Amino acid sequence: MSNTELIIEERAADIGNFMVGRLLPFRKKRSVGPFTFIDHMGPATMTKDQNLDVGPHPHIGLSTLTYLFEGSIQHKDSLGSDIEIKPGAVNWMTAGKGVVHSERTPDYLRNTEKTLHGLQIWVALPKHLEQSEPTFFHIKEKDIPQWKEQGAEFKLIAGKAFDKTSPVPVHSELYFIEIKSTDKQQITIGEDLYGESAIYILEGSINADGYNYEPKQILVSKDSTLCSFEMEPNTTVYIFGGIPFEEERYIHWNFVNSDKDVIEKAKKDWKEQNLEAFPKVVGDEDDYVPLPEPRRL
Repeated sequence: MSNTELIIEERAADIGNFMVGRLLPFRKKRSVGPFTFIDHMGPATMTKDQNLDVGPHPHIGLSTLTYLFEGSIQHKDSLGSDIEIKPGAVNWMTAGKGVVHSERTPDYLRNTEKTLHGLQIWVALPKHLEQSEPTFFHIKEKDIPQWKEQGAEFKLIAGKAFDKTSPVPVHSELYFIEIKSTDKQQITIGEDLYGESAIYILEGSINADGYNYEPKQILVSKDSTLCSFEMEPNTTVYIFGGIPFEEERYIHWNFVNSDKDVIEKAKKDWKEQNLEAFPKVVGDEDDYVPLPEPRRL
């Protein structure tokens, strides 16, 4: 019997001047554990006249995890953080009651040809932390646990698994794992997982339950403890999941919360540019992304 509950195909989405592949949420699966949103950015090659420019925009009720494979993003936020994200490092921003940030091509790269490729992830917060003070952490690549096992290279980017703990300061029981293999390998890791689990295939392909699965697919598992698959040569996968929350999470634009009224207030505060709720981004004060208007039928 197949352990694959659902296969989610990557769908194109537009974030300003940049196209991404949207993976979560999906109409049949709104979240996997506490993970509520995953965008696959790129791979994209940009000319001297093209740059990533996602202006200041707000978040509530979640943590954002940015993880790059190629390229560079300059992160600035309303806490005063101003840091360049490079491949292998982790940006972990917890919005809590409200934070604003921008994501742009760094100044020194703006008039050059460049590439950009990575993942943007949202992780919902436990109910008691949805109104917490916002925080920001940047974890260097060298500090991420990485090891070789079963003929493959592993990284524990966030959370707990394999009796290891990532330094990313997560707020619930979860895991985000990278597995790379240059050769054909059988991988069995079910006993190290818990809660809900899914596999995202970045490159290459895997064989599971008698089927072959290729890039730009998420496979949602029926039972995380049965996670076993065969990696074809030159394959990279990401396994993510954890313990789901008891309460439903609602999503509107960049807002995630267990209370719809809190989301409505956030929409009003952002539309009115209430600086007490959403302060300006330090060093990027002159721009902002407007609240999207409701779609007309």
